[in-house]
Amino acid sequence: MILVTGGTGLLGSHLLYRLVSDGHRVKALKRKNSSIALTEKIFSYYAKDIPPLTERIEWVEGDLHDIYSLLDALQGVETLYHAAAAVSLDTGDDSLLLETNVQGTANIVNAAIEQKVKKMCYVSTIGALGYEADHKMIDEETPWDTSSKKSAYSVSKYEAEREVWRGMAEGLEAVIVNPGVIIGPGDWQEGSPRLFSTVYHGLKFYPRGTNGFVDVNDVVTAMLRLTENDVTGERFTVVSENVAYRQLFAWMAEAMNVPAPKYRLGKVIGEIGWRVAETIAFIKGKQPAITRDAVRSSGRFYAYSSKKLLETINMELMPVKDSVERTAKLFLEEI
Repeated sequence: MILVTGGTGLLGSHLLYRLVSDGHRVKALKRKNSSIALTEKIFSYYAKDIPPLTERIEWVEGDLHDIYSLLDALQGVETLYHAAAAVSLDTGDDSLLLETNVQGTANIVNAAIEQKVKKMCYVSTIGALGYEADHKMIDEETPWDTSSKKSAYSVSKYEAEREVWRGMAEGLEAVIVNPGVIIGPGDWQEGSPRLFSTVYHGLKFYPRGTNGFVDVNDVVTAMLRLTENDVTGERFTVVSENVAYRQLFAWMAEAMNVPAPKYRLGKVIGEIGWRVAETIAFIKGKQPAITRDAVRSSGRFYAYSSKKLLETINMELMPVKDSVERTAKLFLEEI
């Protein structure tokens, strides 16, 4: 039996689709009031007849903050995929990030040890890796950067990784994946899929930085193969290519037949922009359109290496341009 956390999100839904399509027995953890609408929507991108697939998922109610619900959910489970997380670059969400990502991961690690889960795959992020200046390549061995350049989200995922390492020291077999910015279809108003909606509706500025990107199904493949493999006690960067935001947005615009952003978002404009956005959001009682961490992160030059991953398992990573084109096609079919 397999348990997936985060099954109502982008990556977790894609993972669930692959697992049930391959005939696995699967349970998925969800909070009492969580909707599975996004999961069903993502299934519809890949299959015409959805109910026979979604009916194979045993949804179990639980919460990362409720250790007893986790113990119940993990009964009889041999493999655990922990993809649930709070994702935010809003500086007002620091406490939520620490509670969900760090304490929530500690709870599920403890429950997995108690229930004698055979193997766990934890989904982290490239933000939890170290940082090299001067455009140097970042990999699993790059030292963690304790400076203020790291967002609260990155810090929370790094600390969550430490809980997984602690679990390994206590006997839990586990692997950690550190995916780049994930490209794939989902909720076009949330997370990385929102980039397609933003570009389509007339984005004017592009950040000056670069980042690592990867197709959502490549992340799923890496998770499955690493978990099925004998490898344990390791972390793996999952990045297809390092791409400038200007190039990424140009590919998106071309795929959706709209104008690409023309103006570079300089440091001064960016610093003014996030302050204005947060002020407006505070007045309206909403989340800001752009945040300090988002602006500062997108202005840096990151480059990541997936050499360790590709030397460990047999797979090819989809070029980012191909992933963008495939995702854009699905976006256009919905609008």
